[in-house]
Amino acid sequence: MSAIVRGERRRILEVVIRADEEMRYESFRQGDPSTMKREEITENLLKSGLWPFIRQRPYNIIANPQDTPKAIFISCFDTSPLAPDYDFSLKGEEESFRNGINALLKLTDGKIHLGVNGDYPVTDVFGNLDNVQYSFFRGPHPAGNVGIQIHHIDPVNKGDLVWTVNPQDVIMIGRLFEKGTYNASRVVALTGSEIKTPRYYKTMNGASIEPLIRDNLISRNLRFVSGNVLTGKRIQKNGFIGYYDSQVTVIPEGDHFEFIGWALPGLKKYSMSRTFLAWMMPNREFRLDTNLNGGRRAFVMSGQYEKVLPMDIYPVQLLKAILVEDIDLMENLGIYEVAEEDMALCEYVCTSKTEVQTILRQGFELMIKELG
Repeated sequence: MSAIVRGERRRILEVVIRADEEMRYESFRQGDPSTMKREEITENLLKSGLWPFIRQRPYNIIANPQDTPKAIFISCFDTSPLAPDYDFSLKGEEESFRNGINALLKLTDGKIHLGVNGDYPVTDVFGNLDNVQYSFFRGPHPAGNVGIQIHHIDPVNKGDLVWTVNPQDVIMIGRLFEKGTYNASRVVALTGSEIKTPRYYKTMNGASIEPLIRDNLISRNLRFVSGNVLTGKRIQKNGFIGYYDSQVTVIPEGDHFEFIGWALPGLKKYSMSRTFLAWMMPNREFRLDTNLNGGRRAFVMSGQYEKVLPMDIYPVQLLKAILVEDIDLMENLGIYEVAEEDMALCEYVCTSKTEVQTILRQGFELMIKELG
């Protein structure tokens, strides 16, 4: 360990570990997961440190190994901005993915659901698997979000537990049973308007982004994001890839102000509504930054959220229920079904600049505190 980075109230933000020149692995149980018992698979995942890759809905938290979910969902495509192409980044990992699926099958009494992109044929990595159910989805973001897919296939009601796993993490689970080691290598996409040459890198989980961006930046005043621009975490130029991330995004910093910007024609400005004349040029490309382009204000009932959230819930009313801490109303309005990523577009289009994802997490923490 080379450093511990702390934030407010000495909260630990990062634990920086310097890698050895020679990579050595601790050995764990190796074998065919389809022949193992549930307890053996769970113990292997816990000892190796791979268990946190399994997430639980509701609340989008790490799953409890003592629970048994009604189903496990895996979204095999990502529709978030500039997202990596799983068909490309996972090519050649068919056997590892199959072993990972066989391990996950032992953790549930229900089905494993694979959500695949209906616009393209199913690739070799995700195809020809036994004992899984395929569901095809089409459309723009958030069609690739696993929460949206759960909502339309087998919604999470009160008392239900559903687990989710990212495809790259399924492969890491499969490698564990193949080789008996925790192989933390993964393919990461370097994206964003400020990258000279966007590309894929094979690196380690939690690695520094410094070697990835070296001599590959267009400008200086930049925002570095581990993940996508909607749900990712802000990091420094010498920061590290997040535990669950397979993408790094670099965009301009929005720390500038424009006098009466709202009153100008806005031919170079992007808007979800027809506020600026740029809507008349649908094929135009925009260089988006982090500027809010306005101040925070009270909720405006505009119907914007419903246009970008393909779920049968009332998002504004749910957020208001969270703010007044009305647990019964939160349950009735569907808090068990959503995660931050599902409502990230609501935050992006919000006229009131409401921090939707932060409010949603506050609601989850309240539910966990009050109901367990």
